[in-house]
Amino acid sequence: MMQVDVTILLIIVTAVVSMLCFNSGDLFSRLQFNAYQVFHRKEVHRLLTHGFVHVNWWHLIVNMFVLYFFGRDVENTLMIMQSQGIVSSPKLLYLGFYLTAIIVASTISLFRHKDHPFYNSVGASGAVAAVMFFSIFFSPWRMLYLYGILAIPGILFAVAYIVYSQYMAKKGGDNINHDAHLLGAVFGFIMPLFIDLDMYRVFISQLLSPF
Repeated sequence: MMQVDVTILLIIVTAVVSMLCFNSGDLFSRLQFNAYQVFHRKEVHRLLTHGFVHVNWWHLIVNMFVLYFFGRDVENTLMIMQSQGIVSSPKLLYLGFYLTAIIVASTISLFRHKDHPFYNSVGASGAVAAVMFFSIFFSPWRMLYLYGILAIPGILFAVAYIVYSQYMAKKGGDNINHDAHLLGAVFGFIMPLFIDLDMYRVFISQLLSPF
């Protein structure tokens, strides 16, 4: 397990499952998130499987591109934490973090739509947001490039992302699960504190040293 690139593994599995679902509406239907089915028919697998399903190629490519960029950074951070004696199995921890993020990110939607049989959701966006915010926690001033052009410090992007996701979650109407984005981001940002509460010192130190 120590030699496995978890980010690449997740991308491959997600791509394969998504492509299978592109060609099978039945498989897509059985794997997608549907709170009604989870609550009333106990199809709890949907809480996890929906994170490996995407609507189309563009949806898949964007999520996997962001996962690749930030996932490798998270893996490297956890490897450094292993060398410092903070964690013992960084790759297993990363895998567990990602899978848990898929589930956690769907929690709000689970309760909000438990009696709505026609509400469905798919995609890795919640877990990808968690990975992205985990990375931002340790490098808050690193520049992120929106659309490959507009540079913005990670911490400012994080604030804007949270505000926007919360606003759109309340507004609704665009068929995007902003609740998952919001909850995934929050989970990713506090995950380092679950690993070691003293990580807040690292964040504060980085936040106060922008240059």
